[in-house]
Amino acid sequence: MSRFSNTVIGLLNLFTLLASIPIIGGALWIARSSATCATFLQTPLLIIGFVILIVSLVGFIGACFHLAWALWVYLVAMLLLIAALMGLTIFGFIVTGAGGGSTVSGRLYNEYHLGDYSPWLRKRVEDPKYWITIRSCILGSKTCKDIVMWSPVDYLTRDMSPVQSGCCKPPSECNYEMSMMAQDVDCYKWNSDPRMLCYECDSCKAGVLEDARRDWRKLSILNVIMILVLIGVYCIGCCAFRNTRRAETDYPYGENRMSKVGPRWDFFWWRWWHERRRQLY
Repeated sequence: MSRFSNTVIGLLNLFTLLASIPIIGGALWIARSSATCATFLQTPLLIIGFVILIVSLVGFIGACFHLAWALWVYLVAMLLLIAALMGLTIFGFIVTGAGGGSTVSGRLYNEYHLGDYSPWLRKRVEDPKYWITIRSCILGSKTCKDIVMWSPVDYLTRDMSPVQSGCCKPPSECNYEMSMMAQDVDCYKWNSDPRMLCYECDSCKAGVLEDARRDWRKLSILNVIMILVLIGVYCIGCCAFRNTRRAETDYPYGENRMSKVGPRWDFFWWRWWHERRRQLY
């Protein structure tokens, strides 16, 4: 029974060690693939994957080989990981709290406005260097390839993703038959050229932020589940660390706590008795 927690913590860390591999692989695929523009999640996924990999490896070694120092490092790293995930989760819910689209009368899709999102997210897409990368990603993914061929009936009966709604068409409120009337700035940024469209519109940046916001909300919910699991694993790790410390004392019931009354007299007597028996037999 004293080794049960070591076995459990070893199996759990083996599982998390294997689980970190697809997390890292998914982040690397996102970074190299031209079919997705979810660049907001690349760095968090890579950091989480590598941290889980290293921490799980240390915990697995410490539990299997009964190394108290490895389990101590593992518990400290787990505590820091739990605190970091809590901070990331709280930050994610705060940043992604604002946003969402507004309905368009008679249409299935929504439209998105840059001013509805948090300043931290807006600052990312308003950076010209960063936006060039996002714009190239959208062009490479051919997100608007089918949208530009839609008929007026398609716009009334078909849905769009946030990026398609913001980048592939002008805002629905634009009226190009009355060019002198005051309209949204995005109406003048629209160009029918497939290489231009509305890629420089604020609505396009808002569509990208909406995609990132939805993905980040899903990641935050997953983080809550991970935090609860890690807290349970941490408690089991504490038991494994205690068992390993007891084994290192060479005393069947752990360290003698009565050092001031009698400094481990029963422990030395126990060792002398067993050494004596070995000599006799």
